[in-house]
Amino acid sequence: MAQSFGLIGLAVMGENLALNIERNGFPIAVYNRSRDKTDTFMATRAQGKQVQPTYSLEEFVAALEPPRKILIMVKAGGPVDAVIEQLKPLLAPGDILIDGGNSLYEDTERRTQDLEALGLTYIGMGVSGGEEGALNGPSLMPGGTRSAYEKIEPIVTKIAAQVDNGPCVTYIGPGGSGHYVKMVHNGIEYGDMQLIAEAYDLLKTVGGLNQAQLQATFAAWNQTDELNSFLIEITAEIFKVSDPDTQEPLVELIQDAAGQKGTGRWTVMSALELGVSIPTIIAAVNARIMSSIKAERTAAAQELSGPGLIAPVDQATFIDQVRDALYCSKICSYAQGMALLAKASAEFGYGLNLAEMARIWKGGCIIRAGFLSKIERAFTDNPQLPNLLLAPEFKQTILDRQAAWRSVVATAAQTGIAVPAFSASLDYFDSYRRDRLPQNLTQAQRDFFGAHTYERIDKPGTFHTEWAALANG
Repeated sequence: MAQSFGLIGLAVMGENLALNIERNGFPIAVYNRSRDKTDTFMATRAQGKQVQPTYSLEEFVAALEPPRKILIMVKAGGPVDAVIEQLKPLLAPGDILIDGGNSLYEDTERRTQDLEALGLTYIGMGVSGGEEGALNGPSLMPGGTRSAYEKIEPIVTKIAAQVDNGPCVTYIGPGGSGHYVKMVHNGIEYGDMQLIAEAYDLLKTVGGLNQAQLQATFAAWNQTDELNSFLIEITAEIFKVSDPDTQEPLVELIQDAAGQKGTGRWTVMSALELGVSIPTIIAAVNARIMSSIKAERTAAAQELSGPGLIAPVDQATFIDQVRDALYCSKICSYAQGMALLAKASAEFGYGLNLAEMARIWKGGCIIRAGFLSKIERAFTDNPQLPNLLLAPEFKQTILDRQAAWRSVVATAAQTGIAVPAFSASLDYFDSYRRDRLPQNLTQAQRDFFGAHTYERIDKPGTFHTEWAALANG
């Protein structure tokens, strides 16, 4: 009997998605380049399930009912292109290829044009939720031809995470829109993680919290409407774990050099190209880069000194201030991500529904958080909202908490603790709320050395001044 769905690539994410698809009533054929991987999967996790192993792409394609629906779960970049090239001669018009990896949206655009010229259909689908989400319900972001999405809709709506108002999947838009949204999702994730790391650093270094107190604080924060989220939840879980050999907090024994796979950097590059300000996300990417030069930092620590700690703070008050600063900064991070999605949607013709983007991130994905419901409502109430900071609920939240936010950033500066994402978020807020910034001087300088011209505030037109002549005349 022909299988209703196919999956290529049996790494952990691929295995888990295959089991999720099968569990939801869709018999599946699987293929992996390494036969041993397929055999192990069939002998263990897939045993007794409606999973058909195949050992060549020819056998794999033949096992699928037309139109074939094939999910590719291999490493982004060249490996995806290689699989597509091998599949091309085996497929028939109407067959659907779905790339579920973290592909660059521009690659997805290119592949879409190439395959649709052959009568095939290509869907670039962001998948978020890690291993657990893949197995039990991820957030899915499929972009491509709407008619192709409708053919896979019965499957993806079943396997996605389910929240109070539907499955965490929606038709994103044409071309590479699904992978673009997933890229920005990951950029927001970078910002979120860096903000939490900075909160931890402040609570430990300035507040003097020990492991048990850190655990209790993050667990309490996870019970609040503002900070309830997957990342806060797992942070509280991390602080529960001690190293079995030393009995020290395990997190304190981990090398402070963070890795990255590229989606954060891609988000920054796209924002720069589109002219959208995302300083919190840029700060988060920079923080990972700075962390990676561990040996250099260790040497510099012997040469460069800072101000040292100020007088002890009132611990309970400081915890509350850091909580408020974290929430205000988090609002800014999401505001930047949503602003970037809005600009990309207009620039690339994606037609994104920002309320739907927030809705499908409410479950399954890494940035799932309680306050996404507030973001969903904000864009539902005003689809043309230019920035989340102007949504009534978020506006009042920041206005009420900005004193604590400023105090935390000032304390960090006085004690020599780097809080690049907290600071960038506050700078974003302060820049956005001012009707006049000092770039009038920048424009004067540009006109002085390059005759780039400028506009005036008191009359229309474009002007150039011979600055040197007037200054020295």
